Amino acid sequence: MKSVYFKTFGCRTNQFDTQVMMSKLKDFELSMSEDDADMIVVNSCTVTNGADSSVRAYINGINRKNPKANVVLAGCGSHSKGESLFEDKKVFGVMGHSEKENINTILQKRTPFYEIGDLEHIDSTIVEEFVGKSRAFIKIQEGCDFACSYCIIPSVRGRARSHKEEDILTQIEKLATNGFGEFILTGTNVGSYGQDQNSSMAKLLKRLSQVRGVRRIRIGSLEPIQIDDEFKELLNEPWMARHLHIALQHTSDKMLALMNRRNDFKSDIKLLEALASHGYALGTDFIVGHPGEDESSWKEGIERVKALPLTHIHAFSYSKRDGTASASMKEIVKGNIAKERHRELTQVINDKNLMFRKEHKHNLEVLLEKGRAGIYQGYDQYFNKVEMQSSEDLSGNWVFVENATVQGDKNVAIYQ
Repeated sequence: MKSVYFKTFGCRTNQFDTQVMMSKLKDFELSMSEDDADMIVVNSCTVTNGADSSVRAYINGINRKNPKANVVLAGCGSHSKGESLFEDKKVFGVMGHSEKENINTILQKRTPFYEIGDLEHIDSTIVEEFVGKSRAFIKIQEGCDFACSYCIIPSVRGRARSHKEEDILTQIEKLATNGFGEFILTGTNVGSYGQDQNSSMAKLLKRLSQVRGVRRIRIGSLEPIQIDDEFKELLNEPWMARHLHIALQHTSDKMLALMNRRNDFKSDIKLLEALASHGYALGTDFIVGHPGEDESSWKEGIERVKALPLTHIHAFSYSKRDGTASASMKEIVKGNIAKERHRELTQVINDKNLMFRKEHKHNLEVLLEKGRAGIYQGYDQYFNKVEMQSSEDLSGNWVFVENATVQGDKNVAIYQ
C-alpha cells in the first residue's frame, strides 16, 4: 500500500481541509515522514507572494530530498500558481478545493494530472478524528464576499457559502463522542455564516452548545460588523471561550479606506470596549507598512491601538500580493520602517497581554496538549498559554488552575 504525507501551510481552514483529505484515504496509508513517503500532498497557502515562495521552496526541496515521491499541489496555491508549477513539472499533479473529497481516486492516477475543479463546491465530509490534536477545528463556511484591497483569497476560495447546519452538528456530535470537548469554528470569513441559509452565527452557536460533550467553543476571526445584538446575547454563556478575535486590520481611518475595509475606529473602539466589559480577551489582525501608511497615519494608528482593550495580535508586515488592488498602489513603505513599526506594535500588545494575565490568573480552565519530560502546555479560556508541570500524563486533559504564576509570555502552574 502506498503512503501519503501531508504538508500543510497557512490557516486553520487549511488544517481542517487536510483532515478532510486524510479521512478520505482508503487505499493509502498515512505517512508521518516526508523522507520515505510515496506521495506528498502540499496543502498550500497563497495569501502573499511570500507564502507562494515558501510553498515553491518546499516543493523544490522535497524534489531533491525525496525525488521518487509524486508531489501533489492542493489548497489555495493550486488556483493561483498550480498551472505554472504543473507546466514547469515541479509537481506531479494539481487538485483544486472542490476535488479534495475525491483524493483517494485522484491519487491513484498514474499520469500527471491537473484537476482544478470549481470555486462553488462546499464539503459534506464528516471528520470523526483529528490526527495529533486535542482541539477540533470545524469549518463552517467557505469563501468571502469582501473585497479588501490587499487580499487575494476571494479569487482562490470563491464567494461566501455556508456548510449545512445539520452537517456541522453531526460533525461535532461525532467528535464529542470521540472525546473532543473544545471546538474552534473556522472558515474563510467565519462571521458570514448563515447569510445564504436564513441563519446566523448566533443561531448556529445556540444549537452547537446543546450537543452533549461540548465544553468550550472558540470562534475564528470575526469582522466588527458581524457582531450583532443576537451574538452579544451569548457573551455570558459558560461554553463561550472568553476570547474573541476581531479583524480590524488597522486603526487609522485613512488606512482602512485604502484597504477598502468596512470598519472605522469610532465604531471599533465602542465595540471592543463593550466586549471587554464582559471579561473577554480580545485579539486582532493588523497590517503594518501597507502602501500609503505615512508617518502621520502610523502615529495615529499606534496611539489608537494603545487606547483599545486588546490582548492578542496577529501583526503582519505588508507583503505585496500580485493581482490585488494594493499591489499597484504607490507610497510604498520601506521594509526597515515596516519592520520597526511591527516591533513597536507587537511590544504594545505584549505589554497589554501581560497586564491582562496578571488580572486574570485565577480559575483558569486549561485544555492541555501532549507533553514532554513532564511539561505540558495548553490554552486557557482567554487563549493565553499555560505551562503545567506534572508527573502524571495529562495529554488531552482539562485542568482547573486555581492560581497561576505569570511568567514571561505564558502562565505556569504545578499540577497537584
